[in-house]
Amino acid sequence: MITIIAEKPSVARDLARIVGATVKCDGYLTGNGYAVTWAFGHLVQIYAPEANGSWFIGDLPILPQNFFLQVGISGRDGSKTADQGYAKQLSIIKKLFEESDYIINAGDAGREGELIQRYIYAFVGCSKPVKRLWISSLTDNAIKDGLANLMPSTDFDNLYYAGKARNEADWLVGINATRALTLVSGDGRRLMSLGRVQTPTMAMVCKRFIENRDFVPQTFWNLKVAARKDGTAFAATAKERYYDQEKLAADMQKIADAGQMTVTKMEKKERSLQPPYLHDLTSLQKEANRKYNISAQDCLDIAQALYEKKVLTYPRTGSKFIPDDVYNKVPSLLELQQAHPKYGKMARELAGKKLNRHSVDKTKVTDHHALLPTEVLAIGLSDIEQKIYDLVVVRLLEAMSPKCDMISTNVEFDAAGVPFAAKGNVIVNAGWKAIQHEKDEKSEEDDQTLPSFVEGDVLKILKIKPFEGKTKPKPLHTEASLLEAMEHAGKEVDEEDLKDALKDVGIGTPATRASEIETILRRGYIRKQGKQLIPTELGLALYEKVKDSYIADVRMTGKWEKALANIVDGKTSPLAFDQSIRRFTVALTDEILGRTSR
Repeated sequence: MITIIAEKPSVARDLARIVGATVKCDGYLTGNGYAVTWAFGHLVQIYAPEANGSWFIGDLPILPQNFFLQVGISGRDGSKTADQGYAKQLSIIKKLFEESDYIINAGDAGREGELIQRYIYAFVGCSKPVKRLWISSLTDNAIKDGLANLMPSTDFDNLYYAGKARNEADWLVGINATRALTLVSGDGRRLMSLGRVQTPTMAMVCKRFIENRDFVPQTFWNLKVAARKDGTAFAATAKERYYDQEKLAADMQKIADAGQMTVTKMEKKERSLQPPYLHDLTSLQKEANRKYNISAQDCLDIAQALYEKKVLTYPRTGSKFIPDDVYNKVPSLLELQQAHPKYGKMARELAGKKLNRHSVDKTKVTDHHALLPTEVLAIGLSDIEQKIYDLVVVRLLEAMSPKCDMISTNVEFDAAGVPFAAKGNVIVNAGWKAIQHEKDEKSEEDDQTLPSFVEGDVLKILKIKPFEGKTKPKPLHTEASLLEAMEHAGKEVDEEDLKDALKDVGIGTPATRASEIETILRRGYIRKQGKQLIPTELGLALYEKVKDSYIADVRMTGKWEKALANIVDGKTSPLAFDQSIRRFTVALTDEILGRTSR
């Protein structure tokens, strides 16, 4: 017998149908020489006996030499005891493994999915050979292809090592930081939870809020002039802002007295804008939040549901690219979308045309390629499911469309010694921009059509108008902007010598960022106000305690994420990462407790 183990029952049912395991049993399906069973996510979790009862300052830091596995705690009833449903399913899995010739790991194809499976094998004492099913969609064809091309489990050892390293690092940092801060805060009774990713994420929200709250706006003025050439009216704006009203008035009078301006520079360029790349999970979450105020977690849950309905590829991807073999299948995907009630016309217009290869680069494909609709027609979706599905469809249409060709004009003028400028764009071929017909967020001048100029042209000024403005702080974070900040944490770094090293470093992963945001919301550190994320009093109080701490430093967390990625690539050893985390945990605990670091 061959046992296939999936991460959840819904996926197991699809696999069972394909292999002919149609007999329903308690905790699995069987038939045709297969047993197909499932986990419920984290059936098994790590623990350390040293943590039991260690709620005294003298016990910290807790640094167990070994971690052990136990039945997971579901948390559904708030208890801290092993979930009996988990325990029962593990006993079923153990029995099936013992009766099998080999196992097929059909867990989610990612770091966390690999960890869940490996912990189960270790907990039940599995000694049977294991093969890996690695697929990017749950369509029948994808499952059949995957089963026909099973991979050695050892090919994914580094993925498991990275997942295990992440899991143990979060345990070490989380339990020590949380207990240390709880013991030194207030009466020591209110749990003050800290985490390797959640704390710098919360800190970014609090820091932005404080900067916004304490920002002192400064009033400024600018000048706009109106003119006409060859029957075409246009506007130009002074290149410098005015912070002195007397100078503003003096310049206005000079310009009025001159009554004309001279073209000093004229640039006309043809340029092309490539379409946006295909969606990865984070970019999908950002767009869903910006357009529909859908939370990152809800977006992930909906994308996962669409994956399980076989209409989207695997959602937990960090890549915006596809390899050539997937690109070769895009025409058939676009043909299917010709039936789309809203975007079918655009899909039909791409039929038979040479598709854009801007998103094709196999070297930039990580565990999974970019998000795509599958070859299964999406019907009967709920309103919110349709919104998420359509975002993926639209991005596919855009990414495969031609470049947008335009002519950009930049003109500079001199009016009585005051420099002015005007910009204009004329779209020659809309290309991908025709898909949604949405204007870019630009000033009116950027969209205006300018007449033809030559240097030295003298133009009569028809109108001079001052306008007042105020300097603005960075806006409060939304989930979209917070995801952006998490993805590009290195941009938050001020030190020039670190900016380059951290430019591609983020905190969390595409698969975990949503849950980290949900965690700090659930723990009452931040709240939602419309789209904006606002720290609570508790969150601000916690931020004040940790803002200068190691644990709130995005640079440190970003470096760890990079190290975890290097474990997957075989460039960093899990032992070296573990040792660095343990040193950090000691320093962090001593810092919170106010002790001299050892």
